[in-house]
Amino acid sequence: MAASINDVAQAVGVSASTVSRALRGKAGVSDDVRSRIVEAAADLGYVASRSASSLAGGRTFTVGVIAPYVGRWFFGTVLDAAEDVLSAAGYDLLLYNLGPREARKRFFAELPVRKRVDALLSLLIPDEAEGLALRSLGVPLATTVGAPRPGFTVVGIDDRAGAQAAVRHLVNLGHRRIGMIAGASGPLHWTAPVERRRAYLDVLAEAGIACDPALEVDGDYTVQGGQRAMTQLLAVPNPPTAVFAQSDEMAMGALRALRLHRLKVPEDISVVGFDDHELSEVVGLTTIAQPVAEQGAEAARLLLNQLDEPGAVRPGHVTMPIRLVLRDTTAPPRNGR
Repeated sequence: MAASINDVAQAVGVSASTVSRALRGKAGVSDDVRSRIVEAAADLGYVASRSASSLAGGRTFTVGVIAPYVGRWFFGTVLDAAEDVLSAAGYDLLLYNLGPREARKRFFAELPVRKRVDALLSLLIPDEAEGLALRSLGVPLATTVGAPRPGFTVVGIDDRAGAQAAVRHLVNLGHRRIGMIAGASGPLHWTAPVERRRAYLDVLAEAGIACDPALEVDGDYTVQGGQRAMTQLLAVPNPPTAVFAQSDEMAMGALRALRLHRLKVPEDISVVGFDDHELSEVVGLTTIAQPVAEQGAEAARLLLNQLDEPGAVRPGHVTMPIRLVLRDTTAPPRNGR
């Protein structure tokens, strides 16, 4: 028969509530008593009941995660890193995949996470009504996407500065005909495509380069979309000598299209991406590196801090560093191009 908390209390000569506080790391227990309790619990093979702890502390020891595309690299990387941090702290994850529009609509209408989670990590950007619904849960909220918003701790990057660095790199190499493979924000309310496009236009303007709408193509933030977009750019009367892809996956699709057209990179066309995808180094892609896994881990740590210290000041926005990584896909344009 497994030992109970009362068995540990009797062995040490303290109350069951003191044993509970000691094993949960709470204050009010001396170091000497705590060490004797831990030793007695180990000797007796006592393991605290998760359900009992939940009832006593009002916690579920579960963190909810809502995401639009759990199968995509960015979201999967963020989720893996967050899970590592939360699991080490004794929390389980409850995942909701809200990619399909109907699934998202049903989730926010029913809010099935209510009273089932202690905190929530959002990997999608809620609109005003959705944000209000999430705040009504009364639990700590964090996200790794989008701009600052009320009630959320946002861990992210400066998308505009990153895209400016990418396009400015191409300008500094001497390119004047620069295309962009982008993505629409659409119903997911993404801000990254908007900010990265603004940066592209800003740098062209500061360099005195006229914007050609024919050089902006939607790549859907996928490899297939990037290949399709690059093929479209090659079909314009005066193709670009360089391309900024708003994600590495679209950049990889662009590289595939250029290879199929028997064009050399960077001799014929330079390509720069954004993200530093785990395969970017393999294909030699020049890119803007952002710490994707670190964003997930930091968001998880901030949620845990809010759970452990409910009265502490909550950071509204944490900006992670970005950097330009030079590899093999960018070079000055050929003479005459």
